[in-house]
Order: sequence, then structure tokens, then C-alpha cells
Amino acid sequence: MPPSDVAPESLPFSQLGLAEPLLLALADVGYETPSPIQAATIPPLLAGRDVLGQAQTGTGKTAAFALPVLSRLDLSRTKPQALVLAPTRELAIQVAEAFQRYAVKLPGFHVLPIYGGQSYGPQLGGLKRGVHVVVGTPGRVIDHLDRGSLDLSQLSTLVLDEADEMLRMGFIDDVEAVLKKTPASRQIALFSATMPSQIKRIAQTYLRDPVEIAIRTKTTTAANIRQRYWYVSGMQKLDALTRILEAEPFEAMIVFARTKSATEELAQKLQARGFGAAAINGDVQQAQRERLIQQLRDGKLDILVATDVAARGLDVERISHVLNYDIPTDTEAYVHRIGRTGRAGRSGEAILFVAPREKRMLQAIERATRQPIAEMQLPSVEAVNDQRITKFKQRIADALAADDLGPFRQLVEQFERESNAPAVEIAAALAKLVQGEQPLLLQAPERFVRPADAARAPRDARFERPAREKPAFQRPMRDERPAGMPPARHAPGPVDSPTQSQHPAAGMRHDDERRDARGHEHPAARTETRPPRSHHAEERERRPRRDEGPHQPDAGFETFRVEVGSAHGVKPGNIVGAIANEAGLDSKHIGRVDIRDDHSLVDLPEGMPAEIFRHLKKVWVSGQQLRITRGSEAHEGGKPRKSGKPPSFDRGGGRPGRDDRGGADRVGGDRAGLDRPRRRPPGKPSR
Repeated sequence: MPPSDVAPESLPFSQLGLAEPLLLALADVGYETPSPIQAATIPPLLAGRDVLGQAQTGTGKTAAFALPVLSRLDLSRTKPQALVLAPTRELAIQVAEAFQRYAVKLPGFHVLPIYGGQSYGPQLGGLKRGVHVVVGTPGRVIDHLDRGSLDLSQLSTLVLDEADEMLRMGFIDDVEAVLKKTPASRQIALFSATMPSQIKRIAQTYLRDPVEIAIRTKTTTAANIRQRYWYVSGMQKLDALTRILEAEPFEAMIVFARTKSATEELAQKLQARGFGAAAINGDVQQAQRERLIQQLRDGKLDILVATDVAARGLDVERISHVLNYDIPTDTEAYVHRIGRTGRAGRSGEAILFVAPREKRMLQAIERATRQPIAEMQLPSVEAVNDQRITKFKQRIADALAADDLGPFRQLVEQFERESNAPAVEIAAALAKLVQGEQPLLLQAPERFVRPADAARAPRDARFERPAREKPAFQRPMRDERPAGMPPARHAPGPVDSPTQSQHPAAGMRHDDERRDARGHEHPAARTETRPPRSHHAEERERRPRRDEGPHQPDAGFETFRVEVGSAHGVKPGNIVGAIANEAGLDSKHIGRVDIRDDHSLVDLPEGMPAEIFRHLKKVWVSGQQLRITRGSEAHEGGKPRKSGKPPSFDRGGGRPGRDDRGGADRVGGDRAGLDRPRRRPPGKPSR
């Protein structure tokens, strides 16, 4: 059937046929009306039809497939009923979190993210205990299928999310391999921002009479709204918000949070810090809502903490700032949010807090608004303290201008005579008394480094130690955890509450390495110059170099030798992806990569911590351990291999070059309670 360019008239979620527990969960987070992709996709998926959807990131497509999948689950079964393939570990984690958020009213529901960079033990344990939905990257999913640990015999729905991105990253062969191992009766939902020929071929081959849906983004924002974002790193969001409120001049501000309970909690915390703030959400009665809005208009209230639904239709001219404390779930919501400022021809300010794993949504917002969003610097401690001192002095000046100081003057004079204390000391004591328990001045925190500053950061500030890896799942707000569900304290099995990501294991598949699944170099991999043209590793790949002479690192970098080279079929993107994943280092801060015959040289920021250095020695790339050493000296313990075919890990299908799984069967044996497999020499078939 022809694609639908425009979604049908938006019905509320309650009329789309979703299960009642899902409607309750949506109401809790303030969602009432579906986005165009959701309105067009949910009904056919509920009816069991295949869907071919064309929509950009940020249009709400995760909910478009997650909600119907959840509606059709049989929670009494413990084998996976739905599998979602995503191109990167970050997206896999986000999708799993979304499933958990929407399933908060489904007791006993389990979702498990499986991806490269996490040890196999927790994933194997989770699959053994039973899950309803698996969200994974293609390589790790195939690994589990080959191990026999992932059973798709009861699979009813397969979702391919961001299929064009999986094609671009070289995983399309993996995707087809998964498709061939799913039951013939399964339903398929394929989503892609673009429709290149290979994606169309997959759709024609594997989808049965799909409903075709195309949603075109038309949102733009007013040019009189200045948009900025702050990259959440090293400081709590509440502290960052406090700094902005203290140092940034504003008339009135709306702060957007994701849930009702979050608005109330944040408003209370701001009140405790001395700000006039109130929460407005779906639970606020209409009369109270009108009173709060009138107080905002009259200047009696300066800060409203709101959910998306509660702020719709809000039109108050004095709102100078909109701050997105929680990033919205789709670009349309963002446009509606920031439209609360810049009204009646006035200028407005929009600030967005972006967590590390929300960078894709930031990019989607920039595309949707057709405007770049500049990164902002938080007000410094000095700027905040200057503002505090200025305001305190103004309070003193206002008090001095009052006419009723007589009794207080007499009291101070009397105390001065009795205590023999100087008047200035008495004034200082009174000032401290007025200030209360909150310190007058901020103390400078320990320096932290944002990714944008990393290129000039000192030594190991640019590295994240694997032992302190950030949690893959954030702990939910109080209203997002199912009743009776204890907070997670251990590594993930099936995710029935958010979990901590595991320490990356040596030898895992780097699913976000930028290379062709057959080992071919991408067309973009044709330059040797720095800096890179983008943050994507495939655009950083350099033409392999032979042993041409000394390798000189740039300032701030030092050269490391890794024992994998062109003889092993390695590409620069393989090395960049492995080091970026395992060292917690943004790939844009990895310098030049020289591929030699039997080894490679890579420039990394100076001051690599010892624990990361030791960890990288054990990482596998293209079937070889990196065995990283400083400078160009050979690795101790043997001469590197100088010739031979690139290793192939034959999985039984005769498909060569699948070495970016990095020797999956070397990982996690002891930790998972399995027998440790014997290490095979590179190039030897796995079975």
C-alpha cells in the first residue's frame, strides 16, 4: 500500500486499543495525545500487521512500537516474545529503559538489554531466568544465538530500529542473519530515517504486505529564541539549575520535568534553596492552576516546574526562560516547550540539559528545529558569589531605607556597651543570623571536565576508568517503579528495575565500531589528517601506512603501540572503537592511527591511568589482543605475527571476517559460572 505522509487525526491514547495498565503508566508520565508516528503505527501493530515506518529520531517511534508490543505480551511465558535490534549500545539501553518505563504497571515484566562492551555473565543469567523482551545490538544477539543462550522459538515480534544506521555501520549482514533465525510467523516492524536500496530489499524480502508510514518533520522554532544546552557531567542537575537561577537574569521561568512526581520534588527542592517555585502537573486542580498562572503573570511567582501536558496553552509574556531539566521524549514536545517563551515579539531563552546518552536526541532536535544549539558554560562560582553579594548588599540597603530601625539601633548600642564588641563585628554576626544555615558563598568544587574541554584537559581527566563506568540505567523516579519492586542493587539479569552496567569485558564485540561487516573499508576512510571531520569513528579511518619512519605525536598526545596490523585485517575504525569503548574515551580525542604490517601506532591523550592501560592490554581486536605498550617498542613475550590471512571466526554459516565480536567465547566464563573455553590461536575456526 502507498505510504502515508500524514498521520491520521490524533486520537488520545485511550482510543488506540492499548492495554489498561499501559494507559495508567502513560497517564503517570503525563502523556495523553500520541505523536503522529505513534498514532499511525500503534493500531496496525496491535492488529498484527507488519509495519515499514520512515521517521527521524526524536519523533516518538520508540513508544510507537514498545506500547503495542507490551499490549500483546503473555507475561506467563518466560521465553522472549519480542526482539528489538538497535545499532548501538546507547540506543539499546534507551529502548530498554523506555520499555521498563511504559511497563511500570505490568508486574512481573522483564526486559533485558544485550550489547557488546558488557560481560556475558549477567546477560546469560538474565536470559536463563527468563525475559519477555530483548533489546540488543546485532553482533551480541548473534553471539547469543550461536551460543544457544537466546531462544527465539516463541518470538512473535521483531523490531528493527534505525535500520539505515545499522546499514551505515556495516551490520546489515548481521541483521539478515538474525531475520533468518526468527520464526516465519513473527511480526516485523522496520523503522528507518531513510530508505536506501538495501533497506528496501530487506523490507521486500522479509515483510509481509506491510503498512507503510512516512512521517515528515515540519517543526521549526522562532528565530527570536536563543537555544543552548548544558552537557550533564560532573555536577548534579539540581546544582547546575541553582547556578543558572542565581546568575542568569530572568523574569519568569518554566522548568520542564518528565513526571508529575518529579515536578513536585524539584519544586520543593528549589523552595528549600530560597526560590519562589511551584509545581504544575496533571494532578493540579484547574482553580489552583489558574491561581498559579495568575501569580506568574503578576510577578508573585517566578518559577513554574511543569510537565508537558500541564504547560500546554500557557501564554504568559513575562516568561523569559524555558529550561528543559529532563530532555523531552520527542522533538515535537521540545518545540512546544520552548514556544512558551519569546511570545509577543519578545526574545526568549531555551536551555536544555543533555545527559551523555541523550546526544542523539540533541541532534534530532537540531534537525527538527533547523537551528544549531550552542553549548553553554555554567556560571562560574565567582559569578554566582558576585550575584549573592550584590543581592545581600541590596537587602541591607533596603533595610537601611526603612523608617523603623529605632528599636534595633538601641538594641545594638546596648549590646555593644555590654559586650565591648565592635559594631562591625555585631553587624557581621547579625548578617550571619539573617543568612541562616545556607552558606553565603559557594565553595569552588573540584574541577571536572566536560567532553568539549577534554582536548585541553590535564592528564587522566580525559579518561573514564572502566571500574567506575557510568550506570547504564538511571534509577527511576518514585512513581516509575512497580509496586513492591525493590531497588536494583546487583548487576543486571532481566531488567525489572534499572540496573548498573557491567565492567566491560575483554574480547567483546564492539558493535559501534565503524566498519563493513565483511571487513571492507568505508569510502569515508580515506584521509590521514587530524582533526577528524566528525565524531563518528568510520569518518576517522585513515589509509593504512607501512613502516615509513618515525611516528611523531601531536602536542598533548603520546604514541602507543598495539599488536594488531594490516596482516590481521584491522582497520583504524576497529582500533578507535575498541579504545573508545574500553577506555571511556570519546573517539574524537583519539589521535592519529598508523596501521603497519604487524602492529599499529595510535596517539592517545597524555597521562593514561595505569588501570586503563592494564585493561587495554587484554582487549581483543580483529582476533588479536592489543597488548598495548608505550612508544614503538615490541611487546614483551614474543614477536608479533608478520603475515598470514586475517582471522576468521566461522560461526557455522561460512561467513568470514566476523571478528569484531572479538572472541566472544573467551569472555565471562569464570564470572558466569561456566567452564572457561580453551583459547584458540587467531584464525582458527571456532568449531
